[in-house]
Amino acid sequence: MKLKLSELASIAEIVGAFAVVISLIYVGVQVNDSNKAVRSASVNNANVAVQEWYMQIGSDGQTSRQFYRSLMSDQIKSNEEEFQFLMMFHGVFLAFQSSYLMAEEGTLDSDLVDGLTGAILVVKDTPGMKRYWRQRRTTLHPRFVRYVDELLLREGETPMEIYRASEANEPQE
Repeated sequence: MKLKLSELASIAEIVGAFAVVISLIYVGVQVNDSNKAVRSASVNNANVAVQEWYMQIGSDGQTSRQFYRSLMSDQIKSNEEEFQFLMMFHGVFLAFQSSYLMAEEGTLDSDLVDGLTGAILVVKDTPGMKRYWRQRRTTLHPRFVRYVDELLLREGETPMEIYRASEANEPQE
């Protein structure tokens, strides 16, 4: 059986169409894997940013005491200490903001953002948080500011024991 040239061309078109479909499926799988890798890296980066901030604050006794004192006190010890406190706090808020905005665009899981920004809930009623938010909120993205404002309005959140202010557990200088 001899095939005409037009019949061979039709067979070639069918084979080519299957090859295109298989190629598209392969590219789709590759893109999906790439998206997973990007999301995984984003989760890691968000966690590392906050982790590094906690390690920096928690691993140096003087910094830790100064931050705690500024967070819990209505009184500002000095302009320099207040500036340092605001810059330290702003560092972690920039990490929170970055995570929030990545979750908004779908790069980061919103549950992770809620976990990271849950730290705001435990300090929301402290004098230092109130001072920070009053002074620095205008430097942050408006949608993130609305998100934090909503967190700050939540009722019934109980701060972690370590943040409770009392004369008995204030760190000594």
